[in-house]
Amino acid sequence: MSRIAILGGGSWGTGLSVVLAHSRRKHEIRLWAREPEIARAIQENRYNPTFLPGIQIPGSVDAGDDLAEALRNAQIVIGAMPSAYAREVYLKAVPYLSPETVIVSATKGLELATHLRMSEVIEQAFALHFIPSIAVLSGPSFALEAARGDPTAVVLASRDRGLATFVQEEFSGPTFRLYTNDDVLGVELAGATKNVMAIAAGACQGLGLGANSLAALITRGLAEMTRLVVALGGRPETLSGLAGLGDLVLTCHGELSRNRHVGFELGRGRSLPEILGEMNMVAEGVGTTEALVGLARQRGIELPITEQVHSILRLGNSPRDAIRAIMERPLKRE
Repeated sequence: MSRIAILGGGSWGTGLSVVLAHSRRKHEIRLWAREPEIARAIQENRYNPTFLPGIQIPGSVDAGDDLAEALRNAQIVIGAMPSAYAREVYLKAVPYLSPETVIVSATKGLELATHLRMSEVIEQAFALHFIPSIAVLSGPSFALEAARGDPTAVVLASRDRGLATFVQEEFSGPTFRLYTNDDVLGVELAGATKNVMAIAAGACQGLGLGANSLAALITRGLAEMTRLVVALGGRPETLSGLAGLGDLVLTCHGELSRNRHVGFELGRGRSLPEILGEMNMVAEGVGTTEALVGLARQRGIELPITEQVHSILRLGNSPRDAIRAIMERPLKRE
C-alpha cells in the first residue's frame, strides 16, 4: 500500500483524491489544503463544497491543513496547486521528503516570473538537497467528470520510463486510464498553452461567432502549440495525443473550462478584474499567457494567437480587434 500525499485542496487535487481512492491498488491518501475550512469540510462532511460540490469524498481520504503531517512518510507526492503557489509549496515540502519520494506534478501552467515549467520549478526547489524523481500528469480531465467516474484518459510523462510505468500502475483504475510518455517538455507545454487557446475560443463564442471560427482557432492553435514545443526541444507527435489535441478540444469546447469561461465573458464585453473577482477557482491561462509571451520573445518564436490573447488580457484590446489582427496577418502556406 503506497502512501500518497496530494498537495492542493482545489477541484483537481480533490478530484484526484477521489479517483485514486478507487484505483486498482489500495492507497493511504492524505489531501493537504491550504485553507483550514476546506480541510475541515472534507474531513467532517466528506465534501468540498467550495471547489468540487456534489462529489462525495471516500472515507479513506484523510484531509488536513498541516503540510508536515500530510507529507509524513509519503512515497508519492502529487502537486495539484496553482502554478503561482507551486514554488512556495515545494520549498516548504523539502524538509519532509526524501530522495526516494516520487513527485508527480499535476499543475498545468508556467511560473510567471521565470517562465519555467513545473518540473523545472520542482528541480530548483530541491536543488540544494537532492535530485527528486519527477513525473508529470496531464491530459483532458475535468475534475468533476473524473471524480464522478466518467471514463478519463490522461498522460503520465517522465524521462525515467521505469518511474512512469510505476506511477501508471499505481494510479490506474476502472475509469482512469494513463498512457506513459517520455516527452516531459512537450506534455507540460501542451498543458500550459491549451489554456491560452481556451481563452481565445471562449472569446470567439462570447462574440457570437460560429463553428467556422472555433474550428479555425483550434486548428491554428494546435499548430502554434506544436511550433513552440518543437522549437524548445519537444516532439511534434506529443501534440497529436491526449496532452495536446485531446486537452485542447476539451478545454475549448467544455463548459466546465475556467479558461473558456474567462474568454467567453471577455467576448461579451466584461472586464478581466470583474470576471476574475467572481471566480473562486484559478484560470491558469491568464498568468500563463504572459509567461508564454515572455518565453516566446526570448526565443524568437512566433505565437500570434497567444500574442493577441495577451493584448486582450494585459493591454485592454477588444476581442473583436484581436481577431481582426489575426485575420489580417500576411497570407502564407499552411
